[in-house]
Amino acid sequence: MYLGVDYYPEHWVHLGEHIIDEDMARMRAAGMNIIRIGEFAWHLMEPKEGQFDFSFFDGVIKQAKKHGLSVMFGTPTATFPAWLAKAHPSILSTNAQGQTHAFGGRREYCFNSPVYREYTRRIVKRLVAHYADEPAVIAWQIDNEIGHEGSDQCYCNQCHRSFQAFLRDKFNHDIRSLNAAYGSIFWGQTYNDFIEIPMPTATITTHNPALRLDWARFRSQSLNDFANIQISTVKSLRGAHQQVTHNFFGGFFNVAYDQNVMAKELDFVSYDNYPVWGGLTQPIAPAHIAMTLDYIRGLKQKNFWIVEELMGAQGHNHIGFLPRPNQAKLWAHQAMARGCEHMLFFRWRGMDRGAEQFCLGILDMDNQDNRKLSEVQAFISETKSQESVLHSPIQAQVALLYDYDNIQSWAIQQQSARFDFTQEFMRLYAPFHAHNVMTDVLSIDKDFSGYKVLVLPAMQIMDEEFAARLIDFVEQGGTLVTGFRTAIKNRDNNLHLLTSAPALIGQVLGVTAHEGEALVDSTVGIVGAGEYAGKNGVVSVWRDMLDVTTATPLYHYADAFYQDKTCIARNVFGSGHAYVVGAGVDEAVLFDLMAQVLKEQGIAALDTPAGVELIERQDKRIMLNHHPIEQEALGQTLSAFETRYVSA
Repeated sequence: MYLGVDYYPEHWVHLGEHIIDEDMARMRAAGMNIIRIGEFAWHLMEPKEGQFDFSFFDGVIKQAKKHGLSVMFGTPTATFPAWLAKAHPSILSTNAQGQTHAFGGRREYCFNSPVYREYTRRIVKRLVAHYADEPAVIAWQIDNEIGHEGSDQCYCNQCHRSFQAFLRDKFNHDIRSLNAAYGSIFWGQTYNDFIEIPMPTATITTHNPALRLDWARFRSQSLNDFANIQISTVKSLRGAHQQVTHNFFGGFFNVAYDQNVMAKELDFVSYDNYPVWGGLTQPIAPAHIAMTLDYIRGLKQKNFWIVEELMGAQGHNHIGFLPRPNQAKLWAHQAMARGCEHMLFFRWRGMDRGAEQFCLGILDMDNQDNRKLSEVQAFISETKSQESVLHSPIQAQVALLYDYDNIQSWAIQQQSARFDFTQEFMRLYAPFHAHNVMTDVLSIDKDFSGYKVLVLPAMQIMDEEFAARLIDFVEQGGTLVTGFRTAIKNRDNNLHLLTSAPALIGQVLGVTAHEGEALVDSTVGIVGAGEYAGKNGVVSVWRDMLDVTTATPLYHYADAFYQDKTCIARNVFGSGHAYVVGAGVDEAVLFDLMAQVLKEQGIAALDTPAGVELIERQDKRIMLNHHPIEQEALGQTLSAFETRYVSA
């Protein structure tokens, strides 16, 4: 098991080379056995064009081996040197307003720049070839958080030409096919040639939704193609003992690229786990943290690494919430419980200069032992004692599905001003987390036939192939749960024609939805029926006005005009069941509803007080108290932010 820290020795060598030796000795004393280096050090490796010099890192790796530390080495392409920007300004990306990003930040490169691609290929070749036979280097991390901080978008001329070429290939050089798919007759937007097609920069009103979805697909392809240049280069030159990874980041539903594409090419996926960051007054909810971990595990459907695990407070311009004593340690344990096998903390020591002066690490500027270091030491000791448990595979019976096209479709046409895809995904994820039922978070291209329950939050895009898989799943005895606005659009981001919503799977759900409305500044009451009689709830964001065909109504709306319209329904189809949740339903109603779903499928719920998370792995129950005060759960008394392994 690798447990270690992100280390930037180039930041400290000005204090004397002895500091690196002292740092590594302290790391080993804390129980660490790996460091991550190099991902922002291109200028140090190539101070002038063509003058490659790896001598500094040769010395660092020599010291690491002396102290028994393995190395993950990052390719340095997230921060290119100033001489490269000066020589080739075309590598700089452009924002939607047509302004070229200045050198001086990070990831300010254009993914479609042929010049930057060539320089990237060259530095990666030289770096990997230099260390291919180095036994201490056990993994390569390509770039750093590709697409993060708005770098997924570029609107330069290179991207415009590449977008037109992308469309030319997609539509087999047939502009008539594009016009038909886009419905470009609307507003007189018919194109005679692909060179007439614009990028979706600012215009009056808005661009065609089909064009905007193709732009999102193009952006995804641009990022993944750039990543694959590095992945393929590493694989062609690396040592047999070396693997390749990339560190994905939170907020993935808000970024224009499908990370599943890159994940297929990686030996393992890695994640940067930041439950709080600059500007937040509170961490994100425990269920939200859990969902991100389940998502990362789902990229390859196997356990993963975390290569940046927060320990200190974070912020560039604004400093975020300070993790309370043992709270960051708890988050690290939560990550291990949900599928992380190897972990590196961010970072050994914060930097005294530069943009991340307030992104704090384990050690502070005084370089003294502190509470954070003690927590890391305790975490390493506790984790190593559970190594066999934490290396075991996770077997979930519930999967929440997402689709890149669908997420981008919602970003293009939000429909309700209160709609947020992550929020709606969490609405249907949180009840399973509250029942302590392990879930997988998967792209729809993954095989989901082996699960008992599938959940589709806000899945407005539906095609025939996906619908057929869902129909078969329910017919064979599975349970399907859908959210609002299900199956209203096709893969071109256009409404399904000549069919009632939900299209393609209406017979499975047993309902039709002819009308609906955004709930922007209001909520609406719902009233239970049948087994839910006497129960009430509220809905927000959006509501479908459902009419049942074969389904059984479970909740209907309480307002005067729409008391005859269903909000939640259950349908029997084949050997399975299908539930439709036709609105942004409140937490309490969904908690009860999912309890029924779990009961029907024979999935055991282990209910604990809110904020106490429980994960079963092998013969152990991992209990996590996310509260700042003591909690009682399943006969155990857990102190504030405590993690405890107990026999199942």
